[in-house]
Amino acid sequence: MENFHTILDNPEKDERLKLIAEEIKKCRKCALWETKMNYVPGEGSGYSGIVFVGEAPGREEDIQGRPFVGNAGKLLTELIEEKLGLQRSQVFITNVLKCRPPNNRDPLPEEIEACKPYLLKQLEILKPSTIVCLGRHSASLLFDHFGLNFPGITRVRGRPFEVAVEWGKVRLIAVYHPAAALYRPQLKEVLEKDFSKLGEFVMVKENKENKKSRGIRTKNKTLKDFFSEL
Repeated sequence: MENFHTILDNPEKDERLKLIAEEIKKCRKCALWETKMNYVPGEGSGYSGIVFVGEAPGREEDIQGRPFVGNAGKLLTELIEEKLGLQRSQVFITNVLKCRPPNNRDPLPEEIEACKPYLLKQLEILKPSTIVCLGRHSASLLFDHFGLNFPGITRVRGRPFEVAVEWGKVRLIAVYHPAAALYRPQLKEVLEKDFSKLGEFVMVKENKENKKSRGIRTKNKTLKDFFSEL
């Protein structure tokens, strides 16, 4: 079964992502490979410049070998489409861990450390302009990696943090994990508001880039409009 899905926005980039996926599928760096059904490298495209990073695969993800395909994934897809004006296939979605922890327990420090290089390689290949951390485990790892203080998901959620990286600047945004919003309905409204903010951040960037590169008026257009015109 093929469990790595990409859109060919850049053939060389796509090939490098596939090589990382193949490397992940041979991984034995921690004990999770013994209990998982499928490795879950990630899927999508670098087309929009947005990468979503979750915590770890769940039951459905483990079965299908794809990230965010359960109920939390359905909510994530709805937010991407409704709040960002994008198709799920236009963003890249992955997790910190590429294998499901038994019984969906929290990732262990040694598991995160073992999987971290794969995530960093994916980011280096994709060179995103925006990284969305879905939940505290993803946010804690990436905030620390980029030299940012992480006092907790509640304190930083919905706020953009800009960091300098080798390919330019990246906007790092942490939000509640979609699964948390399903278990605690009061968080769903907060998550929706944070995605609306994310849509505004991305829209401002798209407006600036389009005005510079194409010399056209971009007011009142969605991201979907931009992509349809390319």
